[in-house]
Amino acid sequence: MEKGGISVQTENIFPVIKRWLYSDKDIFLREVISNSCDAISKHKRLISLGEAADEEKEYKITVKADKDSKTLTVSDNGIGMTAEEVKKYINQIALSGALEFIDKYESKEGNSSGIIGHFGLGFYSVFMVSEKAEIITKSYDGSPAVKWICDENGQYEMDECERSGRGTDVILHISEDALSYLDNVRLKEILKKYCSFMPYPVFFAEDDKTEQINDTNPLWQKNGRDVTDEEYGEFYKKLTGDYEDPLMYIHINADYPLNFKGILYIPKIKNDYETLEPKVNLYYNQVFVSDNIKEVLPEFLINVRGILDCPELPLNVSRSYLQTNTYVDKVAKHIAKKVADRYNYVFSNEREKLEKVYDNLSLFIEYGSIRDDKFYDRIKDNILLKKTDGRFATIAECLDNKEEGTIYYTTDADAQSYYVSAYNAGGIGVIEAKRLVDTQFIQFAERKNDKVKFRRIDSELDAIGEKAEEDKELKTLFTDISGKKEENIKFVSLGEDAAPALITVNEESRRLGDMMKMYGMKDTLNKDEESLTINLRSRALTHLSKLPGEVKKLAAKQIYMSALLLSRPFNKEEIEEFVKLNSEIIGLLPSDKEI
Repeated sequence: MEKGGISVQTENIFPVIKRWLYSDKDIFLREVISNSCDAISKHKRLISLGEAADEEKEYKITVKADKDSKTLTVSDNGIGMTAEEVKKYINQIALSGALEFIDKYESKEGNSSGIIGHFGLGFYSVFMVSEKAEIITKSYDGSPAVKWICDENGQYEMDECERSGRGTDVILHISEDALSYLDNVRLKEILKKYCSFMPYPVFFAEDDKTEQINDTNPLWQKNGRDVTDEEYGEFYKKLTGDYEDPLMYIHINADYPLNFKGILYIPKIKNDYETLEPKVNLYYNQVFVSDNIKEVLPEFLINVRGILDCPELPLNVSRSYLQTNTYVDKVAKHIAKKVADRYNYVFSNEREKLEKVYDNLSLFIEYGSIRDDKFYDRIKDNILLKKTDGRFATIAECLDNKEEGTIYYTTDADAQSYYVSAYNAGGIGVIEAKRLVDTQFIQFAERKNDKVKFRRIDSELDAIGEKAEEDKELKTLFTDISGKKEENIKFVSLGEDAAPALITVNEESRRLGDMMKMYGMKDTLNKDEESLTINLRSRALTHLSKLPGEVKKLAAKQIYMSALLLSRPFNKEEIEEFVKLNSEIIGLLPSDKEI
């Protein structure tokens, strides 16, 4: 039996690095600048432990392109390296200096935050765009400076050199097929994408000016108590390019047992055709990792915008990793809790402000309740329903704070306006449920609380009228002219000026029909499900009884068709029937000669 370690030759690994280390070559710049941030973090840590002198110099990282020499240089004034450290951390590919540093120093207090990543394989990403790389570095401990040069085949040279102070210069000799990386406009775009929130100042040196391109203390790193609504709004607009304020923001600062920060925004939906997808950027200790991350979000945040900074995720995280990682699942659940907490806070302390945006926000609240039971349980007492008069009320407020009762709703306040007016006249508020998610939510709310019933305003008239004894003669008449079964002719006592008849539809039957249509199946609702309810107190009904036979039938038919028209649009047959009816009624009117 033979045992041993696999040997990898540089002539074999370098072509792999050059072609396939990252799918996006731009990442090489993030890797180099991340290493510079690591070097600065290490030096700060050594100062705090008394193992390095505090020279009171401002830390900084500088990026400069030189088209004439075809070089791109990244310089820092971090910890620097000795010759032995260069051999250990650079010459041995994928040996992580960060991990060794953490073991040696950070573990003293159990704190590993701030050290980003790998001065090893990550550094070698530079060969995706370079034919040669130089490192000029001087350690904080006063050791001689070192110059290291390596070509794209993995052949290097190393010797002592001169450098004025501690830190590292990485000089990349850009390949002919990658010269676009020397373009200042493109470089600035890459820097702003990957380095806008790096923890130390990153400067871009261009011609005769030097510009800092990052915010070292981004909003999500601050305590929420120290941030104003205006600052949250400005950050949202800068982040998204949106000119309107968001509906709500959620500032997250989790420590134990999770460790992540971030700010999420729920934006206003501009129109019905807008694609509802989350757009959240993932960061690792202020270093950009990926955009449009949805795996770390609760499913119901379908249009959220923002930033999450998760230092417990690897810097080069993949989507497949996110989809199977238990930490990610815990993050999503914590975010759902924070959204609920924020919503409850705004409801309790800024309800008037909440109601101004609730038309747009309700989509997320209702959908989130349906999809996440725990989210619903946290906010259920504060969910708002919009009334047809424009006011908002919770379920308890709709029931006048009673434990049980019926809430009436409309799916189309304009088409069902007569019913709405009748309920309002009777002192009964009507809520709007005009979207599919609205009707799904009220059915969900019923399942959660069996003491509360939701009924569409055309499902029954018991709340606005009193039951009346049936009139057999009228029942026969309206059965004849409507074609309905006798059991579908009902009687009620409404006001004298109220409609002489109204259509009601059984709530359960209509819901079943709506569900069938939603799934593309044939609607099972038919005319037999519609009941004709006669208002015996109506003046029209009093006059109807005095009319002669055929005229009475035509008048009854007109009452029935008017009831249909108040309930829903006519179908093709009903349109033809209504036109014919009007012609017959007009034919009964006296002519000029008769007058």
